[in-house]
Amino acid sequence: MHKYEIEFSSEIPKYLEISKYFKKMIDENNFDDGEKLPSIRKLAKILKVNEVTVVSAYKKLEAEGYAYQKMGSGTYAKRRDTNIKFKKEYSNTLKKIHGEDLKVYVDFTGEITSSEFFPVTVFKDVLNEVLDRDGAEAFAYKESLGYEGLRNSISSFFWDNKVNNEDILILSGAQQGIDIVSKSIINVHDNVVVEKPTYGGALTVFKWRRANIFEAEMLEDGIDLLQFEEILKKNRIKCFYAMSYFQNPTGATYSLEKKLKILELAEVYDFYIVEDDYLSELIYDQKQYKSFKSLDLNDRVIYIKSFSKIFLPGIRLGYMISPEKYKEYIQNSKINTDISTSSLMQRALDLYINKDLWKEHIKYLNMVYKEKYDFMLSCIEKYLGTKVSYFTPGGGINFYFKVADNLKINSMDLFYRCKNRKVLITPGVLFYKNAEQGNNYFRLSFSEIRKSQIEEGIKIIAEILCEK
Repeated sequence: MHKYEIEFSSEIPKYLEISKYFKKMIDENNFDDGEKLPSIRKLAKILKVNEVTVVSAYKKLEAEGYAYQKMGSGTYAKRRDTNIKFKKEYSNTLKKIHGEDLKVYVDFTGEITSSEFFPVTVFKDVLNEVLDRDGAEAFAYKESLGYEGLRNSISSFFWDNKVNNEDILILSGAQQGIDIVSKSIINVHDNVVVEKPTYGGALTVFKWRRANIFEAEMLEDGIDLLQFEEILKKNRIKCFYAMSYFQNPTGATYSLEKKLKILELAEVYDFYIVEDDYLSELIYDQKQYKSFKSLDLNDRVIYIKSFSKIFLPGIRLGYMISPEKYKEYIQNSKINTDISTSSLMQRALDLYINKDLWKEHIKYLNMVYKEKYDFMLSCIEKYLGTKVSYFTPGGGINFYFKVADNLKINSMDLFYRCKNRKVLITPGVLFYKNAEQGNNYFRLSFSEIRKSQIEEGIKIIAEILCEK
């Protein structure tokens, strides 16, 4: 039972002192995230103030992101982002290691395909062909939705003409897509659900919009549906952000059954699914995968796809397919953000797809990355063994590990100790709303390193995990 003892000053309004007191309580973990605060009447009685004072204090907590209200239910604590400090340290550490210095590290932090596989020469020829064909027109900003030729190619090549090109919006990458969706449909204190863990960039965007973020545990075949439905029953959810294939960081992929159930729940509880299609091209286990969008009969899915991770990061291209209800809001938000995405790059990608070069590139990537994936898996089994637990993704570029309970090391300590041995990993704290939730986890990506480095790095990590 919490004790609420505040010594009021005659010089400071009481509602400010109450607000300050509860902020300190929340920051010091005296309230769990989502824990109900005392009712207005109860707190007013305990503190011997009028109810209007408590209402003002709670409103200030809401305005500063420390609380949220449920209509007819009360006010609930909202924990702040507790891993900001480490995120900054982690980012600054990686920034200091670049160029020649980076070559002495085994770098498991990569999030894009290796530069050695970039189709630079072929794409250069495609760019020249576009410039010869279109001249100055190639640089023109004309179409707010994006170059019509590319939208037609996306519709025909990726969607078998089942998506109208007017519903396709060209983006400057997936991160811009998440940002645009957030600006378009999420208001302050709207409720959103994310996977636990999830992509840190999405968490940042939702926090910036001051949304109330709920987390549902990620299992090997998608989120825990029991947790998810409990959240839906108790809260009016605006949207659910999901990475449907080889999720970042876990590598998990949703089963067909879970996708169909979540689509059904979206209709029942009136929310939208923001589907971030992450690396669905890199499939090594020959399973058949279907996106939420391809199964969507009720126009409940906002589909986001990036070409940057799998192709050429520098071209900064992706696209979005919006439900009819939000299409105009989303398109206007995109125009207000950057007016138009590079016309030259859009035209070049369109030609690249139409010359069947995209298909050849993906086929080649699958071949070389399957070999890396199989080798990485064998090294994990050989050196890490019972020291960690993990999903076997069957695709993508990541493995995500939970350190065995008997090994007393958290992910931030592991990061620094690995760095001292010239190995770079991604600590799990970066993928959770609250840092302490990811203390026993870390991610390894095999996208940008050679096989010899993979084995060397995993051996070092295994040695560190065994150190007392």
